[in-house]
Formats: sequence, C-alpha cells, structure tokens
Amino acid sequence: MNLQQFRFVAEAARRGLNLTETAKALHTSQPGVSKAILELEEELGVDIFSRHGKRLRRITEPGQLVLRSIDLILREVANLRRIGEEYSRQDDGTLSIATTHTQARYVLPAPLGQLRRQFPKLQISLHQGNPRQVAQMVLEEAAVMGLATESLDEFDELISLPWYEWQHVAVMPRDHPLADMDTLDLAHLAEHPLISYHPAFTGRTRIDRAFAARNLSPRVVLEAIDADVIKTYVRAGFGVGLVAEMAMRDESPQADLVARPLGHLFGRNVARVAFKRGVYLRHHVTAFAGLLSDRFSAPLLTRAMGSDGTNHGL
Repeated sequence: MNLQQFRFVAEAARRGLNLTETAKALHTSQPGVSKAILELEEELGVDIFSRHGKRLRRITEPGQLVLRSIDLILREVANLRRIGEEYSRQDDGTLSIATTHTQARYVLPAPLGQLRRQFPKLQISLHQGNPRQVAQMVLEEAAVMGLATESLDEFDELISLPWYEWQHVAVMPRDHPLADMDTLDLAHLAEHPLISYHPAFTGRTRIDRAFAARNLSPRVVLEAIDADVIKTYVRAGFGVGLVAEMAMRDESPQADLVARPLGHLFGRNVARVAFKRGVYLRHHVTAFAGLLSDRFSAPLLTRAMGSDGTNHGL
C-alpha cells in the first residue's frame, strides 16, 4: 500500500464516489484511480466501496474504518511537511486565511499589519466567501484558519474557538425619523424599508427569527453581502441599513450616517476562529492567533487542537 492509493480513496469519498471528478481533481486518469483502489482493497482483504458495475455506490462498513485511518495518515503526512517548513524556512512561507468580507474589511487590517511587522517575509493570502465556504476551505486545507460568525461550530472536523462578540446596528441618515430615537424596537424598524445582509451572511438568521417571533414582516428592499454596499444604498435613500457594528467603527462622529444599537432586539453574535482538527500550526499561525486575541495563547491552541470540545474554557 502507498500514499497515492490513500489519496485516491480519500478524494473519491470527498467527491461523492464520482471517479471522473476524482481523476480530474488529482490530474490523473479514471482507470488509474479505479486500479489503485482495487489494488488497495485486495491488499487489505476488504471492500472499501460497494459497486454496481464499475460505479461506486456507497462506502462499506469496513470502508468507513479504512477512511478514518487514511484521513489520519494523510493529515500526519501533511503535518510532517509543515514541521519541515517550520524549521527550514522559519518566518518565510504563506499564511492562508479564509474569511468573510466583514472580517477582512473591518477587523483584520490591524492584526495583519502587526503580523507583517513581526514576519516581514511572510506572504498573506486572504480567501473570501460566505461562512460555509470559509468552513469548507479550512476542511479542504485551502486555508489554515477560518474566521466567520456562522457555520464554523457546525463541523466536527473543525476546532472552533469563540473570538469576540458583536451586535447589529441600524444605520440611517441623520435626518431620518428613527435617528432621534435612542432605543429602537422591531415595530419601528418594520415601518421602514430595510437593507440587510444576504441570508447566508453576518447573523442575518437572527434578524429574520426576531421579526418572525413577533409576527412582523419587514420590508427588505435590498440584500447585499457587503456592509459598504448597504451603507451606499442607505445614503441613496433606499431605507434603513442593518449591519454589523464593526462596519460603523470607521465613521466619524460628524459623518452623514448615524447608528443605533440593536443587540436588545437581535441578540449578540459570536465571531469564531476555526482550524482543522489535528493540523500542525506553524509559529506564524499561532502568533497571528495571539494578535487576534490575547486569550489565544500557544498553550491554549495546543490544548484545543487535541481536544474534542469547542469552547475550551473561553
């Protein structure tokens, strides 16, 4: 048995047992993939996959155990490479981060600036997507860490750590009728056209649930994934914007828009940092985590990566 066979089996499982897609992903031929899997099954003496003709139909019971071992082996092989890079390249290399627009635009510039000063040779790669895409990029190891609010605590293969709490705010022009009110309620908001995040982003599900619980039907006239876009359409008179409070931190007190807190209506949201379980974290990764929060110490990350929990006392 060899690592190539292991990779073929793992990729076939990841690609929904589609050998054509598996071969494309691994830049090889479909007959070569089929042959390698059959040879591994013959050597092990068990069927990893049940078949109908030449098609893979499902993963067998012993196949589940084989896949679990293969995943562990491939993970440790990748960790060996990372350890080699750690000590041969020191502060060189690439830090790949999967994140949502909100975190990339409003939260990460300061800690990434500090990281650049600590590791001037380090290349930083930001991969943006919705929360589920962020989780998937970490699972597929396209990124070593993921930053988002939703989804990151829904995958058993991820170690998810609470990072910071935030709330939504209502954004409106200074001359808007709601701007004179310090405390808004859902009925006030339902009286005006609203501009909010797309349902897959930035705590939107909390907003929808809150209105539904009060049997209110808000008029959402525009949805976006970008708070800057939402603020642009607020300025254009489309309605009241509902955005993450981070998006208003850069606005000066004399700005044309004002914000009113909505945590009492929609609750508090938790941004999270996630890593793939069992992955070796290079020094610059743990250093960056420490810049995100002083609670993310190297000992805590080491303990978390070997744990089955999610919050790790945070």
